[in-house]
Amino acid sequence: MAVGADLAAEFSSYSTNSLDQAHDAIAAHYYDLRLEVVGHASEFATRLSVVELGALTVGDIRFGTEMRMSFGEPGVYHVAVPFSGRFSLQEGRGDVGFADERRALVFDPARDIHIDAWSADCQALTVKIDKAAVLRQLEVLLGRSVRRPPRFGPCMDVSRGPGLSWVRLALWSLLERDVPLGLLNHPMIRGRLEQTLLEGILLATDHTFRAALEAPPPPMRPASVKRVMDAVQELPAEPYDANRLAAIAQVSLRTLQEAFRRHVGVSPMAYVQEVRLQRVHRQLRAAAPGTTTVTDVAHAWGFVHLGRFARRYRERFGESPSQTLRAA
Repeated sequence: MAVGADLAAEFSSYSTNSLDQAHDAIAAHYYDLRLEVVGHASEFATRLSVVELGALTVGDIRFGTEMRMSFGEPGVYHVAVPFSGRFSLQEGRGDVGFADERRALVFDPARDIHIDAWSADCQALTVKIDKAAVLRQLEVLLGRSVRRPPRFGPCMDVSRGPGLSWVRLALWSLLERDVPLGLLNHPMIRGRLEQTLLEGILLATDHTFRAALEAPPPPMRPASVKRVMDAVQELPAEPYDANRLAAIAQVSLRTLQEAFRRHVGVSPMAYVQEVRLQRVHRQLRAAAPGTTTVTDVAHAWGFVHLGRFARRYRERFGESPSQTLRAA
């Protein structure tokens, strides 16, 4: 489901010859960064257009001269492709990659990102994508829970096929800024575009779940399993036990357990725990500083024994709940 589908798209445009103003405009929509003019300072002229699409920020930027920049911001993905010119990018101490009109770079700025060799004629499409939204869309496409967000390959071919389609669709959203009362003013259209771009990035790039997405779809789950899964997804904090789940499924407990084992791969109660852990994880990551505690969130999603909860959480996400909350 698209994030924030009840809102219309928001457009912003900036034009400045001030390095400080350029920094502030980019930081307002993307991340705080270090921005350095390498070429002729007299030719520096930033032009930035941005459209906010809920889980995605789509922008078109150029500087008019050679540039260098660096930043780091966990919790998002980023796709960047020049319409003209080129630039290089290095993630942490990894290999240096080059982007041009045929090759987009896809990266996860959880580590320091260094962009060098931004040419004077470079104008780039730059798309920031919320990692949690990609994970949710992946789970929808796969029809199952996923333990960790996908890890993308370093580049995407945008000269043809799905990569080219994805870039053109993102670019269309920017072109709509010049259309008074255009389709993106309708929240329903904005939400569908957001969802399509989230699905598209999963289908147009190489990542750790690409083979699973291309595999034949699994057989339909029995109605009894679907009834339980729908109930748990809707009200995960309810005090479920095995007998109550069997009553929801309208089958015997043994039949339900066997159906979950065959079609979901876990027991019914393990599925309940997984859904609850996912909800806790998302709420902790989205929490504003000082607004909640791990205990409050855990209790809200049906976890009574905090010691067991903390152990399961660490096993599931590789960090403690308090670490997730601090990072948020």
